[in-house]
Amino acid sequence: MKYLQVVLVLLLTNQIMSQDTIMALWPEGKIPNHIETDEREVRLSTDIVRISQVQQPSLEVYLPAKKNATGEAVLIFPGGGYEILAYDWEGTDIAKFLNGKGIAGIVVKYRLPSSVSQKDKHNVPLIDAQRAMRMVRSKASEFNIDRSKIGILGFSAGGHLAATLGTHFNNKVYEPIDAIDKESARPDFMALGYPVITFGEGTHSGSRKNLIGKNPSQEMMDRFSLEKNVTSQTPPTFLIHTSDDKGVPVENSLLFYKALKDADVSATMHIYPKGGHGFSLALKDPQLRGWTERMFEWLESLK
Repeated sequence: MKYLQVVLVLLLTNQIMSQDTIMALWPEGKIPNHIETDEREVRLSTDIVRISQVQQPSLEVYLPAKKNATGEAVLIFPGGGYEILAYDWEGTDIAKFLNGKGIAGIVVKYRLPSSVSQKDKHNVPLIDAQRAMRMVRSKASEFNIDRSKIGILGFSAGGHLAATLGTHFNNKVYEPIDAIDKESARPDFMALGYPVITFGEGTHSGSRKNLIGKNPSQEMMDRFSLEKNVTSQTPPTFLIHTSDDKGVPVENSLLFYKALKDADVSATMHIYPKGGHGFSLALKDPQLRGWTERMFEWLESLK
């Protein structure tokens, strides 16, 4: 009986600890632009975990041991064409990898644009991204991180959202609801993996359609063509892409790099000849997997 009690305590403790790593982005009943419907979140686990129809956006927090911590934190935006989130492939796996370098990895489960459960759906991912940055900054002491070393990392459409945050962090897309919203939403640095950047020629048509519709106005396309929205306040940026990317052409990163350079924003770009699209950590590719070390070197250079 005593053994059973110990087992139950351990199970309960583990459950509490795992629950502590997941935080709701918004207080209950106060999610901006949300419409209560019968739509429910879907999570499919096959070769990777795919999440769609997100209703309750959240942060999943992975912290390194305090003795290893650099003070840096990275918010991670998984890709998936604004239709699904490749949640482990470009999310939790990345966070755990960052922990090995002493960096806090925080996966953002952001809402995907939905005409059913949202109003002004084109604003919804950015709303969640701004809130995520503000929440992490507000919890810097609790997470043992430096408030001035909080960056973002996004892949594919998640790269588009990250770059949207990096260029639209001052845009007011929701009404403040608490003290957290007094924090700055500006990332201190930005890393983009094979990102969707432009909604003009060479775009990923699925991402554009899902976010701003089949027949968007020129104003809407310009707003979300992020190479047109870079300013001197855009954070230092690291870009990786492959020349043979058929999903999101490499021209997306080239456009953004040029815009950063023209705005006198520090930018580093690595283009690999092969690797296609959606390679995540590229652990099975001896050439491509070096991108993570290049990113860590770049982070060191920012100090």
